[in-house]
Amino acid sequence: MSCLTGIKVLEMGQLIAGPFAGKTLADFGADVIKVETPVTGDALRKWRLLKNGTSVWWQVQSRNKKSISLDLKSPKAQELIRRLLAECDIMIENFRPGTLEEWGLDPNDLLILNPRLIILRISGYGQTGPYRDRPGFGVVAEAMGGLRHLTAEPGRVPVRVGVSIGDTLAALHGVIGILLALHERNQSGLGQIIDIGLYEAVFNCMESLLPEYSAFGEVRQAAGSALPGIAPSNAYLCKDGGYVLIAGNGDSIFKRLMTVIGQPDMASNPAYADNTGRVKHISTIDEVIGAWTILHGVDQVLQVLEKAKVPAGKIYTAADIANDPHFRAREMIISQKDSDGSELLVPGIVPKLSRTPGQLLRRAPDIGQDNEDIFNQIGLTESQIQALYDSGVIWSNKTNNKK
Repeated sequence: MSCLTGIKVLEMGQLIAGPFAGKTLADFGADVIKVETPVTGDALRKWRLLKNGTSVWWQVQSRNKKSISLDLKSPKAQELIRRLLAECDIMIENFRPGTLEEWGLDPNDLLILNPRLIILRISGYGQTGPYRDRPGFGVVAEAMGGLRHLTAEPGRVPVRVGVSIGDTLAALHGVIGILLALHERNQSGLGQIIDIGLYEAVFNCMESLLPEYSAFGEVRQAAGSALPGIAPSNAYLCKDGGYVLIAGNGDSIFKRLMTVIGQPDMASNPAYADNTGRVKHISTIDEVIGAWTILHGVDQVLQVLEKAKVPAGKIYTAADIANDPHFRAREMIISQKDSDGSELLVPGIVPKLSRTPGQLLRRAPDIGQDNEDIFNQIGLTESQIQALYDSGVIWSNKTNNKK
């Protein structure tokens, strides 16, 4: 038994936000049925680096899921969706607002069909408001939510975070909403609609950005690798050309840091005793720390700081992650078999639950791989399924089902 065993999910939409939410539920035992476009499937199948014609990212995003392919513009497909949702606990969608309604799948009608249904809707700007109809991708949401303005060196063009962080944050907020709604359903017996805008998920993580503006008129600016208002916390260049991240911003930690780098006077100076004082003198502090790190290689710096119990770390690449013993010990790297039988390393499962942990039980499906099984479960006969194949309403990449 997994913690979500018995929970049935219909995942609609594609690419990142909705499917990431579905993946998270599937990792913990939910029965997730992914709906894909016939022939081409989810666009993520062809994003970034491909192996055997399919993105290796797909193997992460769609693990533990089943796949059916439906032409959702077809009334017959829409009727199949309604039949599936009558037996589901959760629906996930990340289409443009109004798309479900255009297909005759208005969420309010779906709740009449299945009052226990929980519907997660993820979109760029949410289902209401003056921007609801604008096309919204994660990168735009990251900018609107306030993150992009801060991810830059002062005076230089803001850069994007190297992953689709806006989509992922929205997905995780969506999973939180689903779990909250499941808990409430235990009392009321009723489902509900969860409405998340990508920009809102980003904005929710922006800490004191807004209250600082409200209270002081302060518009926080980009600060590169430093953390403004918290000192010292920065990246420092080392002798071998690498960088070390050092977080010496606790009062006692700062004293240990200054002592171990040969600055006992700074360790005992009352001007640096608390964060407020250190922020006033951050340029001097950063200069002193940087003058020490540049004399040593990354590994030597880390050894010294670990012994002194000062939080520090290097900047990991994919190779560092793959070869790090802590990732392995924590089961954050999982080996699975790819379609050709070769090994593929994929990220492990979080969070870590002691009694009902998540599991990797099934590799990502082919397009429409589970059509027959799923449609049999809602009462379709073999001849009815074949008729859907013949009409192009459903599709599978199995050789004997290509039409």
